[in-house]
Amino acid sequence: AAFHLAFPGYWFIPAHTGTLHWHFTSLFFPSAASNLSLVRFITTELTRGYFLEHNEAKYTERRERVYTCLRIPKELEKLMTFGFFLCLDAFLYVFTLLPLRVILALLRLLTLPCCGLSGSRVLQPAQVCDVLKGFIMVLCYSMMSYVDYSMMYHLIRGQSVIKLYIIYNMLEVADRLFSSFGQDILDALYWTATEPKEKKRAHIGVIPHFLMAVLYVFLHAILIMVQATTLNVAFNSHNKSLLTIMMSNNFVEIKGSVFKKFEKNNLFQMSNSDIKERFTNYILLLIVCLRNMEQFSWNPDHLWVLFPDVIMVIASEVAVDIVKHAFITKFNDISADVYGEYRASLAFDLVSSRQKNAYTDYSDSVSRRMGFIPLPLALLLIRVVTSSVKIQGSLSFMCVLLFYLGMITLKVLNSIVLLGTSCVFVKEANMEEKLFDPPPSAVSSHKGGISLASDSSQNIDMEESSVPTFPKSDSDTFLTTPDEEDDDKIINADTGLEGDRLKHRTPKKDLLEIDRFTICGNRID
Repeated sequence: AAFHLAFPGYWFIPAHTGTLHWHFTSLFFPSAASNLSLVRFITTELTRGYFLEHNEAKYTERRERVYTCLRIPKELEKLMTFGFFLCLDAFLYVFTLLPLRVILALLRLLTLPCCGLSGSRVLQPAQVCDVLKGFIMVLCYSMMSYVDYSMMYHLIRGQSVIKLYIIYNMLEVADRLFSSFGQDILDALYWTATEPKEKKRAHIGVIPHFLMAVLYVFLHAILIMVQATTLNVAFNSHNKSLLTIMMSNNFVEIKGSVFKKFEKNNLFQMSNSDIKERFTNYILLLIVCLRNMEQFSWNPDHLWVLFPDVIMVIASEVAVDIVKHAFITKFNDISADVYGEYRASLAFDLVSSRQKNAYTDYSDSVSRRMGFIPLPLALLLIRVVTSSVKIQGSLSFMCVLLFYLGMITLKVLNSIVLLGTSCVFVKEANMEEKLFDPPPSAVSSHKGGISLASDSSQNIDMEESSVPTFPKSDSDTFLTTPDEEDDDKIINADTGLEGDRLKHRTPKKDLLEIDRFTICGNRID
């Protein structure tokens, strides 16, 4: 058979006798038996040809995959840069505008006896949320003042390398869990404090929610402090073995991600998580540098000693993200243009938060979308700066005031540039019509104590008519396409009860409805 493949012009004819001999006869050359030799076989192997255009589609697809992998670093870094400045805007808000808004709200409370009530509300809902955030920060900072950073550093430094590596991995997992549950705690507090009074009380009260929020922010700040301390110990170790092990942990992330099934909604969640993780690492590195500079009496020469390690940590983080996203898009046939749609979705959050009918603050929107909660991180940074920098004399206060004005200037400029860039992204994605849609109603119509949202399985048409939905653009429709297995189920479903269940099942989530901790409709195998 192998000889027949090599020489298609020959036939194998069994002998009429009972022996196992074979006679070779050529169709074209009667004396072919004399031409059969090892030399002719090798000559055929050396001169045999093939034509790639016979399978043009396959090779074109492979070439496009290569081009997609080459485009991933550029498109990913565009998204990461845009997301970084979004997180920076929400982070600077805590230091700059939030104190001013709290002061204005308190002044309104103090002037109420003189001016009287001009409306039904003492404070607007946004002002109530700002005052709650201010009180949480003040209480948690007073609690953080009792935490000794130096004792924590020496306690962690006395542990073995492998134990510190395990502790750091556990802290990363705990940070994600805290972020997931923490934003729910804060949202519950804001809604409990601003809920209309005519509604039936279905909560435990504002004070218990406030105490839970204070406890959460304090514990999350302690958790981030331990992370920063562990990273500081890794920087100050003599052989840098712990820092190398912690950096290699980033490459383990590639193994746990690239070989899973990812849809575009799942990749959007991962991208948001990577943005939050990268920004948090930058703040942790800043805290490490501040603590080390304090120990060396703010000697600028020591900063150049830390500089190579900082660059190495940042470079490893960027390299891991690029490799991870490149192979995820390759294995799941996702185009690099999807990162432009992700940017448009994040830009829509920013633009919609500036509308008159906005139903959330932008910093809270970033927290829900990316899992980035700025309060604990800002609290830790304030604690480190106040313990590292000593303010004495009028000149020091003037420097602090100038620094604060500089931060306000940076916040305003960053917000202006982000808003203009976001408007461009929203316009390019044809999402302008969604800006004028009414916000999703938070009021549930009750029927026998059961909200309308819980009755969606019984009457999906009633839900669609009562709750406004966002019109989907072509990109959103493409992003929320069901899996092939789901299409086969819908096509092959019977007309009985099973077919009705498939027909009335919950629709796929729009990209704008997916936050960091949403379980997407598309499965991950």
